[in-house]
Amino acid sequence: MRQLAAISAFAGKYFAVFVIVAALIAFFVPDPFIPISSYIPILLGIVMFGMGMTMKPADFTLVAKHPLPVVLGLVAQFTIMPLTALAIAYLLNLPPELAAGLVLLGSVPGGTASNVMVYLAKGDLPLSITMTSLSTLVAPFATPAILYALAGQWMPVNFFDMFMMIIQVILVPVILGLLIRRVLPRFADKTITVMPLVSVLAILTIITAVVGANTESLSASGLIAFVAVMLHNGAGLLLGYAVAAAFRLTPSQRRAVSIEIGMQNTGLGVTLATAHLTPLAAIPSVIGAAWHNITGPIMATYWSKRPLHDETKPEKKKSA
Repeated sequence: MRQLAAISAFAGKYFAVFVIVAALIAFFVPDPFIPISSYIPILLGIVMFGMGMTMKPADFTLVAKHPLPVVLGLVAQFTIMPLTALAIAYLLNLPPELAAGLVLLGSVPGGTASNVMVYLAKGDLPLSITMTSLSTLVAPFATPAILYALAGQWMPVNFFDMFMMIIQVILVPVILGLLIRRVLPRFADKTITVMPLVSVLAILTIITAVVGANTESLSASGLIAFVAVMLHNGAGLLLGYAVAAAFRLTPSQRRAVSIEIGMQNTGLGVTLATAHLTPLAAIPSVIGAAWHNITGPIMATYWSKRPLHDETKPEKKKSA
């Protein structure tokens, strides 16, 4: 078990490198990975099951104790990212499928990797965990509604079908993970140490399936899609911090909100795009899986070396 835990830590640390390598392999040798596409929802369900086992009731008490940072972060998550995606799609004149895929990337909840980045950045970890948990629970309603409103101009969006799929691949596995932690806490504690490895393998498999099925599309539009994702991620990090600062949140809370908004659940984006839009619409989320895990560690490293009191005067008391 210790060896598996060590491997999990290594896999999580170098996730971005693994994403790039896996994507390149699938791009140049696509045929073995194409049949995997039908298993994408199951793979994402496994990832979310692991997330559910890491959740605790204490993660949600922050809402009652300090509602402003949580509510602000949640609202910013589902406004800044989709609206920024919409603006970038117009600015770059993206093809309809890529435009819809970018808006989808902006409409999904925060990713679990953000919690690790917030911790390394000396940000408010309880706030980050609470934001991830709540945005995930809100996603079945928020994600299809936002996508329908903003991306329906490019592609048909079936709200009910997408709602049901998010329930199946996100909400049900998360609830099962919570139940396992409640009923079998010792088993959950032991399993959590290896879940990062399972999650990394599952997401890498999803990415190879999507890349393998879209080699021609990536060749034609990969550069513009990368630029769009890069701009989108940068805007999320910057605007997330700016909004938190405007509402006078503490420096540690600003870091948490910034990273939480900037790092999306790319696995969900890939899954929904593949099932309900087109494989090409999944490309922004595939690129985001790598790019978010490059900028996240960069920001975490920068902030870890910068004292919190340098970011605001006077510094307010840090939330519990």
